[in-house]
Amino acid sequence: MAIEIIATGRAVPLRRLTNDDLAKQKQIDTSDEWIRSHTGIGARHIADDSTACSDLAVEAVKNLFSRAIETGAVGEKTPEELARTVDFILLATSTQDYYSHPSTSCIVQDRIGAVNAAAMDITAACSGFIYGLETVAGLLGISGKRKRALVIGSEVLSRITDWNDRASCILFGDGAGAVLVEKTAAPSEGEGRRGLVRSILAADGSGAEHLMVRRGGSRNPYRAGEVVDIPPHVDMDGQAVYYFAVKAVTDTIKNLVQEDGISIDDVDIIIPHQANARIVNAAGKRIGIPEKKFYLNIDEYANTSSASIPIALDELAGNGKIARGNLIMTVGFGAGLTYGGNLIVW
Repeated sequence: MAIEIIATGRAVPLRRLTNDDLAKQKQIDTSDEWIRSHTGIGARHIADDSTACSDLAVEAVKNLFSRAIETGAVGEKTPEELARTVDFILLATSTQDYYSHPSTSCIVQDRIGAVNAAAMDITAACSGFIYGLETVAGLLGISGKRKRALVIGSEVLSRITDWNDRASCILFGDGAGAVLVEKTAAPSEGEGRRGLVRSILAADGSGAEHLMVRRGGSRNPYRAGEVVDIPPHVDMDGQAVYYFAVKAVTDTIKNLVQEDGISIDDVDIIIPHQANARIVNAAGKRIGIPEKKFYLNIDEYANTSSASIPIALDELAGNGKIARGNLIMTVGFGAGLTYGGNLIVW
């Protein structure tokens, strides 16, 4: 039995905010050259005021359905018929439509017509898609009835960004990516293996203070009559996160390769979480992996947290840059602190 990704989709807002656009804002002392040299980012896409997390997620799923039908990956079905075959929806996000509940995945479930699907959100920040893929694999694997699932990463990070803070506002963008996962009869081990073959999920909660939204939760709620000058926003110790991320990426890559008994040369492409190109380059140099082995699209989208890896997967699949049988590695890290990776045979 294999857990295979059979289709992908993505959605990004139309508004494209370049580094030059940011540099024109009086409260931010920056430039395109500075941002590119420190992060590898050239632009980011920003949702309008009427767009929420579920809107981007639904659009990504609809695009996924269209591709799945066009390629014949799901047989001859209409989008409505395909939606009814989905047994589970997992949505990874840090920017839910509503505080606490309802889960955003339930809103997506209703809007796409997946009437037979269970639904839940997970919060693992930028590691959310990696955690989500392994979680869905386990849920499909232990159930004889469930066969097909959606794993979605969707973020509207512009809503929790302090646009007066140069250190953080240059980093984030909005977007969503989705994959359709199916339990098949293909082998998951040995010759001819297919689908998700191995995952590493890990965390270091001692670093929780390094990357967090400090206000609005039960630990530090807003109180009646309080004047709020700054809305809830990401607070980050950039240097601490950088050092953690480089080690997390290198450890995850080395452990995935070792546990699977393969060489890094056997991996066709590595899709890292798109947080900062300098992190990826530093990790690659530390363990001797050439830059061309990593797929980066951070120049166009910036850091879209849980959406970054599925957006990259959809770009690669849509451009024909990954082929059946390719061995793909994902690796990510995020608030929590969380980190991990997947090995996938396409």
